[in-house]
Amino acid sequence: MYHPSASVARQSAGAAAGLLDPRRPEPRGPGSETILFQRCTWCGTAMYHRLLCPVCQGSDLRTERSEGIGTVRHATVVHRNTPAARNVSLIEMAEGFVLRGRVMGPLIGIHSGDRVRLSTVKDPVRGEPVFQLVDEPYRAWS
Repeated sequence: MYHPSASVARQSAGAAAGLLDPRRPEPRGPGSETILFQRCTWCGTAMYHRLLCPVCQGSDLRTERSEGIGTVRHATVVHRNTPAARNVSLIEMAEGFVLRGRVMGPLIGIHSGDRVRLSTVKDPVRGEPVFQLVDEPYRAWS
């Protein structure tokens, strides 16, 4: 039995799932790492790994490439389930979406507001994007 609504749902989910497909070939070479995100064609909201727009619930999403520049919104140090302490940060990208990643550098030197750039390295365990600080922080210690 054919249901047109099921076909449309399957097509739109398939388009978004292509973004998450681990079998999809990624560009290789120095400086070629990119982050793919989605933008709603109805309201223009940028988002990371979604099936529906969180603002208007639209399913017509187009895939775009990020420039890889962002700002640390929140940084924390995780000690649980890991042999050594590691950084977990929420990064707000210049295009307007937020994602979780790791920032390279001293754990106590990563703060909200620091500017970061996507690195060509990936987290070997979790596969999350890895960022590096754009400017070395100049902090006044009192």
